[in-house]
Amino acid sequence: MTLSFEPLTIAIGAQVSGVDLADGLTSDATAAIRQTLLDRKVLVFRGQRLDPSAHRAFAASLGELTPAHPIVPGLDDEHPEIYVIDAGDGGKAPEWHTDVTFTRTPPLGSVLRAVDLPPTGGDTCWTDLEAAYLWLSPPLRELADKLEAVHDGRKDFEEFLHVRQSGEGNLWEGERVRSLDPVTHPVVRVHPETGRRSLFVNPGFTTHVKDVSETESRALLDLFFAAIGRQEYSIRHRWAPGDVVVWDNRSTAHLAVDDYGDQHRVMHRITLRGDQPVGPGTVAGT
Repeated sequence: MTLSFEPLTIAIGAQVSGVDLADGLTSDATAAIRQTLLDRKVLVFRGQRLDPSAHRAFAASLGELTPAHPIVPGLDDEHPEIYVIDAGDGGKAPEWHTDVTFTRTPPLGSVLRAVDLPPTGGDTCWTDLEAAYLWLSPPLRELADKLEAVHDGRKDFEEFLHVRQSGEGNLWEGERVRSLDPVTHPVVRVHPETGRRSLFVNPGFTTHVKDVSETESRALLDLFFAAIGRQEYSIRHRWAPGDVVVWDNRSTAHLAVDDYGDQHRVMHRITLRGDQPVGPGTVAGT
């Protein structure tokens, strides 16, 4: 079969066919996948037959792997890069978020594999943050370009923090993580490869806009969050056994639909090492 990419919507997403990820990728196939990821932001690979080691090998062909999570340990000693998202163990994320933005260098991208699916429900949605930025009016975009916001992961991972503070902590960004200190990122991120701008705030981890009053911060985040997740530039994926989805974490947000009650749902995620987000002012040298 020949590698092909079928757009899922006009704005975002593509389904990839003509490749068996368990067999590995040629250099040409890898280059095509990386380029299409920049263009379409979310890539869906149906009916794959990956185990944890093959999952890791595929992710490593796309970029440098990070540990599973700054706080949460990985799958096992042989696969420390795999983050287990188990709904029965609190692994639900039903609000828009971008992975690990509460660190100085959030991941470049994520590679998610379906391991155990509920009989019904449990879809995942992705939204285009470049389109969200363009949805704002020009005066609001101009303001957003100048702002910074604080991201904080302690609320979601407080339970793990208590456990890890007494131990060694995970290795992330070359340091042992025993606490999660809030970090500051530009509200608008300039993509390091495409140069395009996107909103880089999310309801999951962004707590407030810097250097404005609390009232102004709430109002601004309400405006920015209203631009995120609009139907015209979002997709919803209905998982099937073997599915693998890759997304550009620098220009998207996602959520897992919590509509399956206490049914079992387990996913494995690997993240690719990213860089420190840069805003328009930094790029322009201002």
